[in-house]
Amino acid sequence: MVVKNLGNGFFDAAHEGAKEAAKELGGVEIIYTGPTTPSAEGQIEIINSLISQKVDAIVISANDPNAIVPIAKKAMQRGIKVLSFDSGLAKEGRLMQLNPSNAELIGQKQIEMAANVSGGEGEIAILSASAQATNQNIWIGVMKKVLEKPEFSKLKLVATVYGDDQSDKSYREAVGLLRSNPKLKVIISPSTVGINAAAKAVVDENMVGKVYVTGLGLPSEMAGHVKSGAVNEFAIWNPIDLGYAATYAAHQFIQANPNAKAGGELPLGRMGTIKIDANGEAALAPPFTYNKENVDKFSKIF
Repeated sequence: MVVKNLGNGFFDAAHEGAKEAAKELGGVEIIYTGPTTPSAEGQIEIINSLISQKVDAIVISANDPNAIVPIAKKAMQRGIKVLSFDSGLAKEGRLMQLNPSNAELIGQKQIEMAANVSGGEGEIAILSASAQATNQNIWIGVMKKVLEKPEFSKLKLVATVYGDDQSDKSYREAVGLLRSNPKLKVIISPSTVGINAAAKAVVDENMVGKVYVTGLGLPSEMAGHVKSGAVNEFAIWNPIDLGYAATYAAHQFIQANPNAKAGGELPLGRMGTIKIDANGEAALAPPFTYNKENVDKFSKIF
């Protein structure tokens, strides 16, 4: 398992998941490694040494989708199964990419959380990153489609604003939403910077209990906001599940499962089955929900 950099809580948690999978599978040894600072050069050096160690598979979260392709191809020519997870490699550099989730699941999840906290009705607003952020715009498109479903018909999207993934700008935008929409019930922020800033704005404007913040956040940054009452629940991928699933997937490729290819389905232990699309990509699960029951445990991890 080659991660972006060592000493990163997210990947340390993925390592825990990998060890859990190795234990279940039996006969699997995990070599957990990565550069000290996140660089493509560091990962290339590490893959070179793994090739000479003749490992059976490499699962990598890539610091650069293209720069690592030549060394990944070299590994595959030597019979090593190369898979990427979390941050993907370009198609020609890997057999499969395991995405933590996908746009449909991410968009649906955020509207569901807004519905949970608002009792299924009222005004909601979105605080995004930049207006050009491809992934954020795709997620917002999905959210708008989900809002057309009958079960969400009483939720009304009144504004979409952009904080450019900057704390101070996101904070100002959130304050603006609170002041110009007196009936607002929920701010959804699909950005880890935005959700943190919006929760702070709700506290500072004395709106706790009147307006709730949800979206995608990091447990270490959000634990305090859950305790303050500004946030009831939020979501992000669970790195333990991701490391576990990546290890299971690599094992399927090593075992030459005939379904370990584009269009196939792979069983991944307790994470169920994934479908591999025509590009060799698969989505693991909807984002994992964090709330007062589990946020403290995960805040120690990432």
